[in-house]
Amino acid sequence: MPRYRITHRTTYEYQSAVSLCHNIAHLVPRGTARQTCQSSQLVIEPEPNVRSRRFDHYGNETWYFSIETPHQRASVASVSEVTVTDQPPQLCPSPPWEQIRALLSPMIGFGAEPGDASVPYPTEREFVLESPFIPTSDRFADYAWQSFSPGRPILDAMSDFTARIFHEFTFDAEATTLATPVGEVFDSKRGVCQDFAHLTIACLRSIGLAARYVSGYLETVPPPGQERMVGADASHAWVSIFAGELGWFDFDPTNNLLPGDRHITVAFGRDYSDVAPLQGVILGGGDHELAVSVDVARLDTLDNWQNTAI
Repeated sequence: MPRYRITHRTTYEYQSAVSLCHNIAHLVPRGTARQTCQSSQLVIEPEPNVRSRRFDHYGNETWYFSIETPHQRASVASVSEVTVTDQPPQLCPSPPWEQIRALLSPMIGFGAEPGDASVPYPTEREFVLESPFIPTSDRFADYAWQSFSPGRPILDAMSDFTARIFHEFTFDAEATTLATPVGEVFDSKRGVCQDFAHLTIACLRSIGLAARYVSGYLETVPPPGQERMVGADASHAWVSIFAGELGWFDFDPTNNLLPGDRHITVAFGRDYSDVAPLQGVILGGGDHELAVSVDVARLDTLDNWQNTAI
């Protein structure tokens, strides 16, 4: 099974002193059926006055920290060792997508008390609803229905749908920002992995299906004859769709593939706002410069990991 060392470093340089900052970090890969996070370090400079660890509503490891001393530079470095199963991901026969939609219908269990065991999939129902970055609309539904035709198995339809996203949209790192609405991505047909994940989810939720946003990393392979560039990797995002008793299935619309042993999952939620690597507020600072470096390195021996320092 492949084993990775993931190094994610974020540095802020401020024009003037920041007197106080509060931050939440999602930087530690979570345990899943396909991966195990064997160790993780989080090094923060300046040293926080307050630091605490918890698991959020979705089971993601979340760190809160507060720096209460004046500073003009701050850095957060996360280093984790993760083992991922090398068993190829596979699809299986699945029920018609309308059957899953019916089970998630808000009319099932209407008026039921919280925790009522007669309501099917109460946790998954949250992922049918709109979220801060992801609206639903008729035009998103119309686009999805081209793949989700009547009676089509849900995983077969999803495979076709993500292939359409891959072929009909163009990856363009300059086309969007974090604030670009998913509707603009749909119109321009350009964006990055985060945009394609949000768009895919918007379309699925618009037809009544449950879909969640997955954040993580993807091991990149350099061109033949070239060495890996340390720190040149980036965060990645993909999608999970709920298929009833079969559970959740991951799809990567940016690359038109099923996430496998090169994908490392960090967290999942309704959209990017739930799982941003770093988010917070500061007091002071003025203008600032942000630098992010990500390195996903496959390890051959345990010594490689033990001899690596941040």
